[in-house]
Order: sequence, then C-alpha cells, then structure tokens
Amino acid sequence: MPLKAYIIHGNAKHMLEQIIGSSPALEKAMAGEELDYDDGLELMKNVNLHMLGAAADAARRKWSGDTVSFAASYYMNYTNVCAASCQMCAFYRKKGDEDAYTLTPDEIEARVGTAKRMGATEVHIVGGFHPDLPLEYYEDMIRTIKKGHPDLNVKALTAAEIFYLSKLTKNSTAEILSRLKSAGLDSMPGGGAELFHPDIRKRIVRGKCTGQEWLDVIEQAHNMEIKSNVTMLYGHIESPEHIIDHLIKIRELQKRTGGFLTLIPLKFSLENTELEQDGLVSHECSSLYDLRVMALSRLMLVGVLNNISVYWVAYGRKLAQVALCNGGNDLVGTAFSEEIYRAAGKPTASSIDDLADMAREIGRSPVQRNTHFGTIRRL
Repeated sequence: MPLKAYIIHGNAKHMLEQIIGSSPALEKAMAGEELDYDDGLELMKNVNLHMLGAAADAARRKWSGDTVSFAASYYMNYTNVCAASCQMCAFYRKKGDEDAYTLTPDEIEARVGTAKRMGATEVHIVGGFHPDLPLEYYEDMIRTIKKGHPDLNVKALTAAEIFYLSKLTKNSTAEILSRLKSAGLDSMPGGGAELFHPDIRKRIVRGKCTGQEWLDVIEQAHNMEIKSNVTMLYGHIESPEHIIDHLIKIRELQKRTGGFLTLIPLKFSLENTELEQDGLVSHECSSLYDLRVMALSRLMLVGVLNNISVYWVAYGRKLAQVALCNGGNDLVGTAFSEEIYRAAGKPTASSIDDLADMAREIGRSPVQRNTHFGTIRRL
C-alpha cells in the first residue's frame, strides 16, 4: 500500500464505526470527554493501534485542522559542559574533557547572525549545567542577541537549567526568571522534563531537578507570561504508567496556566548513552510504540493542549509522516545546528522546503509558524 494511502487511514471511517462498543476509553475520547488514568492504561495496553490512531487523527482534525506547522528554528548549545551526568544523555561533557566547549559572546553573536541569514525566526538555546558560569553570562547572552536582532524570538534555558542556576547562584528561581525576562527572554524550550514520575526519573537522570521541581519552575514562568514547550522522553526503561502520569501532570498544569505551547514526545536515542553502555537498553523502541505514544498524547490532552509536535529529527522522514496522521499536527522546526540528537547518532539538517514537502506528501497543508503558533506564511 502506498505510504499516503496508509497514513491517511483509507479505512478510517470504518475504523471509527468499529470504535463504538470496542473500548470505553476510546468512546470517551471520541465524545470529547477527559480521560483518566485508567483510560490511559486501557489505550496504551489493550486498544488496537489502528483504531487508536484513527481516533487520534479525528481529534487532531477537529482541534488543529489539516495544516502541518513548523518554525524556522536555529538551535544553539552554548556549552556541553554539565555538572549532571544523566544516564540517557550522550551530549554532556565534563570540564576539562578534550571536546568540552563554552561559547564566547563573539561566537554566540556569529552563530545568531548565521541563524538570521538562514531565515530563522527563533533561536533555541539550551546547554549543560555549567558549574562556573555566572547568571550575568546568560543575561549578557540574551541581551546581546535581542540588541542585534530584536525581532528574533529568544527561546532559552529549560526549567531544569533555571533550577540549577538557582542553586548555583543562590537566587530564587523567580528572581532568575525575572532577570532573564528583563534581558529579553521571550519563551522557554520544554527540555529537562524527561518523565516526571520519581520512580523512573531517578533511573534516567542524575544531578537534575525532580519532576515536581521542573513543574514548579515552569509554572512560575507561565505566571510571568513566559510561555514554553514541554517534552516527554520515552522509549527507554519506562512503563505505560509513567507515560500516563506525565501526560496527566502536563494537563493539570495547562489547565491552571495555559502556558504550554506544544507537547513534544521525544523518542529516546540510545547511541553513546550510559543506558546503552550498561546494557539497560539494547535497541530503540519500535515504530508501533512511537505511534501509540503519539496517539495517546493527543487523546489525553485533547481540548487542553492541542498542539502535539512530531520531532522529525528523532523519527526520520517516513515515520514522522505517519505520526502526523496519528495525532500530530506540528513538525517543531528546521533544527538548524541541532547537536544533542546528533551526539546520539541522528542526522539533523533540514529546511523549510523539506518540511513543507513532508506535509504535502500526506495531503496536508504546510504552514510556517512563529514560536507562539501564529501563522507567518502558508506554503
């Protein structure tokens, strides 16, 4: 069967008819009702994937329409030096390692200038937990970018980095957020969320804030009108219960603040990670699991957080297209100069035209968006 015919669910109408009576959780989802923890377990463990995908695709169409959006985004990792040593990370280095680096102000400005020439509308800035960089380094970095490029959205520092800076500098997280916002911080990326449940989090991260601390920092940011993305790292040693717990906590915070712009389910890439080296993960999760997580994310968050992003860097082109028809409506962005997934063996280069073609090939309409999901142009 041709890819396009498969992904647009050629027999979707028949599948949706079959849902009636097949699964109470799917019936609730199709009725637009909020799903609880037990519903999530039913969808993850017992429901036919094709039915689940068809239901998620119907919800996507209702809430997000038939566009596929993406941003022209430049990824800048200001340092790979990190005081943490997370088991799931291939990016971090220790101070003094041969390939450790920290960008200078001139290097940062040069990279941002490159980003603008490439057509980027946002710069996505994350790094490691550097033990020696003062808060002024981050303020100066953001202030310099905004001075030279006032129209560029500075999406910088995860909630985990903010929490670390608070401990390092002995300032409150609210003080740090306030100072960074004054320097020109526009929004925040969603990294560092990983999985919130303490039973799994302590097995995949080391030296990083707890899940609740991440949520507390991002809630402060939202209350200061700094919107953010949120991620969910899956496909390693988690169980369905951890996935559902994560989605429910996202949903409850979104109800309070409305500050999340999109959820980005992140497929774990094992190459060069401690989890691989210790034999805890020997292969990446299956594509069928990817699609189940994508569909579940749409249905658990429907009506509360209606942008579900497909991170094509982790999936590859063809699987990303299938995921777009199992609940996804967004391709995140061009990911110019992305280094974290590259460190784990993934290719990361793409362009606006490439992403637009990915959407057109599955019968959807490509839209270049800004950071806050406003339309820049239809392609």
